[in-house]
Amino acid sequence: MTIRSITPQEAYQHCNSDDLPFETTDEVEKLTRYIGQERALEAVEFGISMRHRGFNLFVIGPEGSGRHSVVQSFINRQAADELTPNDWCYVYNFDLPHKPLALKFPPKQGQIFKQEMHELIDTLKTTIPTVFEGDDYRVKKRVISENLRQKVDKIYEEMIEKGKAQSIGVVRNEQGIVFNPLDDEGKPMDLEAFNKLPEKIQTKIEEDIAKLHLSLQKAVNRIGILNREAKEMRRKLKKETASLCVAHLIDTLKSKYSSVDGEILHYLNCVEEQLTENVDDFLESPETKTDGFVSFVSAPPSFAQYDVNVLVSHEESGAPVVYEDLPTYQNLHGRIEHQAQMGMLTTNFSLIMPGALHRANGGYIIIDARRLLMQPFAYEGLKRTLRSRQIRMEPVERLFGLVSTVTLEPEPIPLDTKVVLIGEPIIYYLLNDYDPEFASLFKVQADFEYDMERSPASQQQYAALIAGIAREKELLPLNRTAVARVIEEAARCAGDCNKLSLHIKKLADLIKEADYLARKTSKPQIEAKEIEMAVTACRRRGGRIRDRVLESIENNIRHIETKGEKSGQVNGLSVIEIGGDAFGFPTRITATTRPGKGDIIDIEREVELGGPIHSKGVMILSSFLSARYARNIPLGLQASLVFEQSYGGIEGDSASCAELCTLLSSLADAPIRQSLAISGSVSQKGEVQPVGGINEKIEGFFDVCATRGLTGGEGVIIPASNLRHLMLKKEVVKAITEMQFSVYLVSTVDEAISLLTGLDAGERNSEGIYPEDSINARIEATLLGFASDLQEFEKGKEEDTEHKIITKPGG
Repeated sequence: MTIRSITPQEAYQHCNSDDLPFETTDEVEKLTRYIGQERALEAVEFGISMRHRGFNLFVIGPEGSGRHSVVQSFINRQAADELTPNDWCYVYNFDLPHKPLALKFPPKQGQIFKQEMHELIDTLKTTIPTVFEGDDYRVKKRVISENLRQKVDKIYEEMIEKGKAQSIGVVRNEQGIVFNPLDDEGKPMDLEAFNKLPEKIQTKIEEDIAKLHLSLQKAVNRIGILNREAKEMRRKLKKETASLCVAHLIDTLKSKYSSVDGEILHYLNCVEEQLTENVDDFLESPETKTDGFVSFVSAPPSFAQYDVNVLVSHEESGAPVVYEDLPTYQNLHGRIEHQAQMGMLTTNFSLIMPGALHRANGGYIIIDARRLLMQPFAYEGLKRTLRSRQIRMEPVERLFGLVSTVTLEPEPIPLDTKVVLIGEPIIYYLLNDYDPEFASLFKVQADFEYDMERSPASQQQYAALIAGIAREKELLPLNRTAVARVIEEAARCAGDCNKLSLHIKKLADLIKEADYLARKTSKPQIEAKEIEMAVTACRRRGGRIRDRVLESIENNIRHIETKGEKSGQVNGLSVIEIGGDAFGFPTRITATTRPGKGDIIDIEREVELGGPIHSKGVMILSSFLSARYARNIPLGLQASLVFEQSYGGIEGDSASCAELCTLLSSLADAPIRQSLAISGSVSQKGEVQPVGGINEKIEGFFDVCATRGLTGGEGVIIPASNLRHLMLKKEVVKAITEMQFSVYLVSTVDEAISLLTGLDAGERNSEGIYPEDSINARIEATLLGFASDLQEFEKGKEEDTEHKIITKPGG
């Protein structure tokens, strides 16, 4: 066997500050590239460069890994060299007012067009009244009216002459036109004189008046036609006059935007037509009206329909990079706002507000995947937009089916945006498995590393990373001893002495706290002492529960023995992580054995406190026993295993080696040293496999032993493959150096049980027999004894049954 204890150098791999070629981080050059994330950055570069449909990115990485800042800064550099996208504006649709039109302009031209339209209306407000008040227009209008009057007068004169020819007078008064017969002197005849006329003459006069009425009706129709013709002539005159005012101003805009977009020319033509048709809006003045006892001034004409709603305007060059912190449906796709008017909610195209997708159009949008999935309709809306490649604005209340009233339906805007989702791995894998559309929309996976290899070269790069954090956060410079201590802490955070953690947020928080401590004592730079104090303070802040657990052990509330020997009892090691703080502590594991049917009862599983992985570990023990001992007979064993004083759930297989050792101890009746604790999982072949949280587990048992006083016999047994994961705290390293505490490496269960009991495990000889008084020989003898006892028991039961049958009355 090759059992050995680790050296102080293996317990903690120091970073030699003398290997760092600087005194403080002020001397370290700025990083020109991100370290440790080459695979992810290659994926990001490919994803943002690939312009084909569906090649959007999903960035995978843990919170605090710097994924947001790294991706955003990387994309910012790429976007700065790209073309600036077009501006987008919404304008009034004169044909379908509830469907505003979307117009595309070159960069920075949207605001200019809005100002030009504003100046156009302002100019017309002064130009049109001036022109219409001018002599030219008035003369032309007067000519039309004079011509009309002359034609009407001519018609009346014709009627008068026609009446005179028939001795009937035609009189115009306020009631209209009256026909009256004339006497011989040409004067109107009164009723008395008319009645004295012969009946035949009266009849003829009445017939003549009737004919004149018919002629009058025709004349009135002619006058009506003349009025309509004059009105149309005045309208045409007004339109032609207005057109002369509007045309040259509109033509200037048309010539400017003729090569930009045909939709702009179409809109300007509509504007020109509307301005000429509604020229009265520029001529009318507010009128005072009275409603009962209240007088009010009518509202002036509104020119809001000629306004321009600049939805997106790019003032800075380069492609936009937008990070949407709250990706609701409306924040992504935009919204239509409303305003209260006389107790009603109204809206118009100027109240259309852009969303993040509008602002990022032609560039990049970064969204947190978890926040996106938490918002109703946001994820489905984003997928619909990516599929259709159009940003369609729809009120969210309509998606709920709560509102069915008529509202605006803005014209969709074409989408050309690279979408970058950032989230945890579990979100990516769940979406990939359960959403059939996900893989076709997010084809590029950028997976961020949790750590990087530790080497002299990478430590230099890590020092540059630390220097960059200090400069970015405006912290005091770190001297090289402090940098070395941060590198050591990064290795511990990575859980591997040959790795360095890339959890940037946690690293930055540590340096910030050390900066606070250094400034508190007016130091010009951060030293290793401040880093150590920050680490200790952080552990203390999160150590309340750990201290309570250790206190309960010290007060013998939780029974943990660190002296003497006992069969079927071992100190296992557990680790708990609460709120980001992890700590380890010992747990008593006991086993009982007796003859049975080969069952190993896991009490934790029976009461549903054990998780599936823990239960799997216990089942492996049964396979190990069956494969190793008394292989030619059934396993006549019944055993029970339990974590004593465990009142919560247990998960993981890291205690399976401890459970197997305590089971072997009970079968061999070999006492286990209680001054040792053990952690490790085990295979069916008895191989001890690595486990997680090994530093915390060792330190947890060390704290218990140190509180009671170290004697030199205390120690922890761990898998040999866990050696690279050791970065123990300085108190443990010191105790190992002074030979007051030991950490042993084992590769097999035989090594572990030999170390725990002080007895040789034993190996089978050529005849398949274990050495006498070895652990394995005792176990096999016990199991054979159990089998024999069971055989005798079953034989006795059969004899008792036969005896009862023979002595049965009437038999």
